[in-house]
This record gives sequence, C-alpha cells and structure tokens, in this order.
Amino acid sequence: MSTRYARSESLLREALELFPTGTQTAMKSAASFPAGISPLFVQKAHGSRIWDVDGNEYVDFVGALGPITLGYNDPDITAAVREQLEIGVLFSLSHPLEWEVARLLREMIPCCEMVRFGKNGSDMTSTAIRLARAVTGRDHIALCGYHGWSDWSVAPTSQNVGVPQAVQALSHAFIYNDFDSLDSIFRAWPNQVAAVIMEPMRVEPPQHGFLEAIRELCTQHGTVLVFDEIVTGFRLADGGAQEQFGVTPDLAVFAKGMANGFPLSALVGRSEWMKPLVKVHASLTYGGETLSLAATKATLEKYRREPVIAAIKSRGQRLLDGIVRLVKSHELEEVFVVGGDPALPFMLPREGLGFSEPEIRTWFLQEMFERGFLVLGAHAISFAHTDNDVDRLLAAYADVLPNLATAIRKKTLLSLLKTSPPCHSTTNWR
Repeated sequence: MSTRYARSESLLREALELFPTGTQTAMKSAASFPAGISPLFVQKAHGSRIWDVDGNEYVDFVGALGPITLGYNDPDITAAVREQLEIGVLFSLSHPLEWEVARLLREMIPCCEMVRFGKNGSDMTSTAIRLARAVTGRDHIALCGYHGWSDWSVAPTSQNVGVPQAVQALSHAFIYNDFDSLDSIFRAWPNQVAAVIMEPMRVEPPQHGFLEAIRELCTQHGTVLVFDEIVTGFRLADGGAQEQFGVTPDLAVFAKGMANGFPLSALVGRSEWMKPLVKVHASLTYGGETLSLAATKATLEKYRREPVIAAIKSRGQRLLDGIVRLVKSHELEEVFVVGGDPALPFMLPREGLGFSEPEIRTWFLQEMFERGFLVLGAHAISFAHTDNDVDRLLAAYADVLPNLATAIRKKTLLSLLKTSPPCHSTTNWR
C-alpha cells in the first residue's frame, strides 16, 4: 500500500462504514480507481489544479465530472455567491433571480421559451419524460445515452435492478448514429412513443443527417424530441449541441456547465410543451435556491462577456490532435477509443491486444496519478486550463504510451500493475 495515499485510504475505511459505496457518486467510488494507489478524497481546488487530502497536487482534467467549465473557485462566481449569501439562500417566496437566469437561458438556447429549474440532471430528465407522456397521452420512451438513475432511464440497461418489469417494458434503447434502430421502435409501437430522449453527441459526432432525420421522425409522429444536454450544454457552444448542429428539439435538459459546479439543472423548451407543467406535478423545495442561481447568472454572463467556448475548444483541439498522433504512432488504436468534440476530447481505454479494459485502465491511471494528472478518459477542458497544462499532459502521455505499448507487446502488463484486482470501469459522468 502506497504511503502517497495514506490519508485517502484511512478516510475510505471510515466512509465505507457510513456509505454503501464510500461516496455519493458512482464515478467517485473507490471501485472506479486502482485500489490503494489512487487519490480518493479532495482537500481543495483552484483554477485547473486539485489537491488531495495527502497534499498531492494534480492538474485536473476531470472537472468534477464535467461541471467545472470556468475553473475551480472562479473569482467572478465566488464573488456573486458571496454577495447572494449575505442576502439569503432560500425563502418562503420566489426570488427575482429565478427569472433573471431564465431570461439568460432563453437568450442563449435555441429551443428555450420557458424554463423549470431543478438540482440535478435526473430531476429534469424525469420531468421531461413525465411531461411528454402527459401531453401525448402515450407511455413508451425511446432513449439513447445516459439520462440519470430514474427507473425509466436505467430500465433497458444492466443497472435495472429494482426496476419493475412493467416499467422496463416501456423503455427502449436505440443506437447512436443508427437511425433504423430508432425507426424500428416506432414501427414496433405505432402511435405509442411519447418521447425520444437522447444525448445529441458524446464520443462520436452525429453522422450527416442523423439528428435531422430524428427531428423529422418525431414531428411526423407527434413525438416529443428531448435533447439531454447535461454534458454538451455550455461546452460545445453557448446554446449547446442544438446550436452547434442546427437541430432544435422540443425540450432540452441542462445542468453541469451552467453553474460552474453549483447544483442547478434546467428543463427548457417550447411554450406549447412547457405550459402543461401547470398541471404536471414537478416541484422541488430547492428549485429556487439562490446561491446556485447567482452562480448560474454569473457563469452565463461570463460566457457572453468572454471567449469561454473558443478558449476551451482551442486547447481541446490541441490536446485531441496530440492524442491522435501519439496513439497512432505507438499503434494503440485497438487499445483506446479516441474522439469527441474538442470541448470534451475522449481517450477511453478498451479491451484490446489480449488485455481487458479494466487491466489497461488500471495501469494507465496508476501511471497518470503518479505523474500528477487527474484523468478518467474524458478531458473536461476548462477556461482556467492553459496551453502549458495541455502540453504537460501530452508530455506525460508521450512518456506513458510507449511503455504501455511495450508492456502489451511483451505481455508483461499484468506484472506491472501495482494493485489487484483491476478497478471497475464506468463511462457515465454522473
């Protein structure tokens, strides 16, 4: 057991006595990290840096699983929250910040005419589904991607333990960039599909005409099209993937990047679909909590004032180009999936060349942690990252990848693992 992470390991033992998985978020669970040789608990963070409880410093490319788009402890956001804290956090009446933020969202997001706030993505994806079922009078859902932990969302996945069979029968997964896989759902359940909910982009971009065909299909069948922009929103473009790709959904869900780490989510959409929320019950005590609203207002104003997206994409493209070059030069195309938008470049380990994904991932993470980088496959570039941060990461990859290629070629990878068994893998950033 490494003394480098002694405090993390001590806190993990305490946490496992209190929490079933030792933490509150699946991807922060110890099972997702190489056992005994990983930073598990944070002490502080600032800009593009994070420090664990053992005092180790890292350049962080995880960004709290995506929400940190401006950088940790951004001074403008911190100032706005401190000012609001002096006024109050939660009240017995609505606060003007609710519509001030809603107006900003309406000005930035193509499909946004009306807004409902929540605290996390699952709140609002589930609100979107309930709303779609109410306005269409239908029950079946077609989904593509990850949309949270609600019953309808995990129903067609291997994580559906505890989900009633009746619910599972109503959720149908389709394949990204495979229009026929969606069309077959409409054929199997004619006039019964209430909504198509999908992530408009993740690792790969939409093929030409794919999103447009889905938009047309939903319009033709009176089905609500919902874009889950929890990951893509305020990262691919100020107005999300719908702005970047020019396809406007009926409803969309945003979270993560809109508040730079503060807990706020939003369901937005066309008035004709949103107005039925008067009758469709979807209410949260903390939906109007003002610290998160103040953070969101300051974040959105900074997006409009400064070239946040342009800077993120410029550095992301620099990183993506470097990763592609390195992976190709060391003949590791079978070991890593490389892709994504420059705003969120991916380098995901996978099974290849005789080794499992967990084995490759475990070796890769142990090497990157030792070199002072926090990476988990997707690179959440923030406005606080510098060209030097990117260049340093690429230099670390240039050091690590040839060693990986050699270990795979010589079949010595398992002997180089500093822990056992290999850590679990997960790609859902929630």
